[in-house]
Amino acid sequence: MTATGDPRGLLRGEQAPRRATFLELYFDLAFVVALALLSETLARRLSPLGVVEAAILLLAVWWVWVVTTLVTDLYNPQSRAIRVVTVGIMFGVLLMTAALPAAFTDRAAIFVGAYVAIHLGRGLFFFVALHDQMARQRAVRIWGWFAASAVPWLAGVLVDETARVALWSVGLAIDYTVFALGYPVPRRGRIPATQFNPTAEHLAERYHQFFIIALGDIILVAGLASSRTEVTAGSAAGFVVAFASATILFRLYVHCAGARLTEAIEAARNPGRFTRSAPYTHLLIIAGVVATATSAKFIIEHPTDPVPVNWLTIMIGGPIIFLLGRSRLEYEVFGRVAWPLLAGVLLLALTVPALLAGPALLVAICANLVLSVIILFDLALHGRRNPVPPAPPL
Repeated sequence: MTATGDPRGLLRGEQAPRRATFLELYFDLAFVVALALLSETLARRLSPLGVVEAAILLLAVWWVWVVTTLVTDLYNPQSRAIRVVTVGIMFGVLLMTAALPAAFTDRAAIFVGAYVAIHLGRGLFFFVALHDQMARQRAVRIWGWFAASAVPWLAGVLVDETARVALWSVGLAIDYTVFALGYPVPRRGRIPATQFNPTAEHLAERYHQFFIIALGDIILVAGLASSRTEVTAGSAAGFVVAFASATILFRLYVHCAGARLTEAIEAARNPGRFTRSAPYTHLLIIAGVVATATSAKFIIEHPTDPVPVNWLTIMIGGPIIFLLGRSRLEYEVFGRVAWPLLAGVLLLALTVPALLAGPALLVAICANLVLSVIILFDLALHGRRNPVPPAPPL
């Protein structure tokens, strides 16, 4: 409810929408471009260092989305001030996105400048605009930690590429760790989880929407790769396999855990702890989808070429990362470990030696077959039931 100490109505009240607003859908458009550029950048530089750099960029982009989603969940997304903040953050995301392909070279200052400005600017706005004492203290704490992480982020702009990777990793470690710990400060401890109690329908819908955007990355990369490639039986088959990959991942996410995310949040004994957990779970899921999108480019452009080790790692590693995230989501929603998902992780790992130097199309087909087997087990175990999730052990 809107507190009496918040005369501007910034805090989420009972009249605030329980579902995502049109502005939030518009905001997500910036991430369509960001994920596509991440996949393209990773495909062009698929080396150990390139993978680490792509992971850092994904973590940074994802964190902007996560914290903005938290803002629109804690505050009234229909208030004029919050709408202005959301549009401003969207512009900052577009600046980050434009710098993505050269973020570790000549556009490092643009990327980091936008990232730091988004987090610090948002915190300063809430410090000035909020009048509710508890909400203001929470905003100050969060701003203070982002100010601390800004030091290694900004310092990374001034050094060479290797040192930049190390410093930006430190900045990300601070951002991700203090969020999980509830932004603790000496003598005051952490922010109580009850201050992060989400609007279940809104939060679940926001994660659903981002997952769909990530799947759109596979479709977009596949379409662009096909448009640039000569039409052959192999490239056509690669396009079909890429579309099948997106469809299979969609099915695995939605049934049953993804579809019951709202109910899980509502049933949780402490919904605020779910707010802290969901970003890390969905990060794994999104990372797996981005890697699969990168694979789509290769299987369409080089369907019959032998797969080198670096591409095999991405083509099999993407589904493995996705299944790990999906297993965690299963535990969050139902409070149980889904053994078919973990068995799929093991089976995919065991296929690596047999698929090394095999044709790209065969590798992608084998990965899809493993994921399809998981779906069949899922149907056998849960297809005839419509379980209501217990309160997750969060």
